[in-house]
Parts: sequence; C-alpha cells; structure tokens
Amino acid sequence: MSTSLPLLSLLEARVLGVLVEKERTVADTYPLSLNALVAGCNQKSNRDPVIEATEAEVQAAVDALRAPTLVIESSGARVARYSHNVGRVLHIPDQAVALLAVLMLRGAQTSAELRTGSERLHRFADISSVEAFLEELSVRSAEQGGALVKKLARRPGEREARWMHCLSGVPADGAAAPTSEVLGPAEVSVAEIAALKAHVGRLESEVAQLRDRFERLTRELGVSG
Repeated sequence: MSTSLPLLSLLEARVLGVLVEKERTVADTYPLSLNALVAGCNQKSNRDPVIEATEAEVQAAVDALRAPTLVIESSGARVARYSHNVGRVLHIPDQAVALLAVLMLRGAQTSAELRTGSERLHRFADISSVEAFLEELSVRSAEQGGALVKKLARRPGEREARWMHCLSGVPADGAAAPTSEVLGPAEVSVAEIAALKAHVGRLESEVAQLRDRFERLTRELGVSG
C-alpha cells in the first residue's frame, strides 16, 4: 500500500467495492447517490460480512475516501453522486480493479471463487488468467505502492489457498474465513470519525447561518420570535 494512501476500514473498503460493482452492473444509475450507496453497502447478497451501516457512517467513509481521490463527487447534480477512481489512483487495469472489488465485498477468496464472483464485473477466460493478475498485484514494488493482495497460507483441511486484499493492511496468514455474520453498527475508523466531525461542523455552521437570517428577517418584519 502506498504511504500516500491511508489504510482502509471495513466500511471504506465496502464503499469502494460497491462503487466498482454498481458501475459495471447498473451503469444507468451510476454514479451513485448516497442512498444508493448505503443500500449497496448493506446489501445481504454477495456481501461478507453483512453490515448495517447508517447514512452518516457511509457519508463519513465517502468523505475519508475523497481525500486521496479514491472517490469523486459529481458536481452540478441536484443530489450528490459518487464514483470511484480506483484504477487511476492505484495504477492498475480494469481486470485487477474487478478482483479487488470482489475481495473488498466478500473477503478472502480462492482463485476459482474470484473467477465466479467477478463474472459480472469482468469475465476471465480461465482460473490461470485470474491467478496471473493476482500474482501481478502481489509482487508490486514499493515504488508502485506495494502489494495490493496477498496469498494466504492454506489451513488444515483446505484444498486451495485464498487471496485477500491489502488495502486495509497486510492480512495475517491465519485470517479468518468469511463468516456471513451481521456486523452492526459498522466499524468506524479514526479517519471516518474525523470526517464525520467535520461534516457535523459544517452542518452546525449552516444551521447558525440560517438562524441568523431567520432572526434578522423577523426583526425586519416586526414579528415576535
């Protein structure tokens, strides 16, 4: 992971994964509104773990991701809409973006599971092509930003090794397999908390300005408060 990019929390990684997924599966509604992004994060299918993030938590995650330009807000729309910038920021091709998205949405996966899980995002010819992209992502130099995925050691009883993304830090070999448990509320990182505080601060400032305008208007109209 490049030193210029922060490590992602579970929710931040989920937001990026959702944006990549929806860009390729529901292109007519992409970029996504905040409501659509919340629904995608809390989706029950093709998610592991399942989470229950609030609108405020997702907004905080989006704000944190905008700083390194991993997420971009569209301008000129009545409702704010968000798109990802993963490929450009990480300097990786679309095929690799698709694989990272599946890992962010569903946790550690084998090459075969990744080929199946990414079919709607990119159709790989065979498992060997999936593994070729994974290998490239795992051996990136420090100048390239470091490894983006890691191949986990096989545990007793497993026939195939699983892969996991490194966007939230390098996973341990004993990283737990997907559990399908519901996490709620979603984990919130320090960056998300800071972004949420900044968002609340902006709202408080806007409320204060509106209150001043209201009081000034009532004085001009001679209306009692």
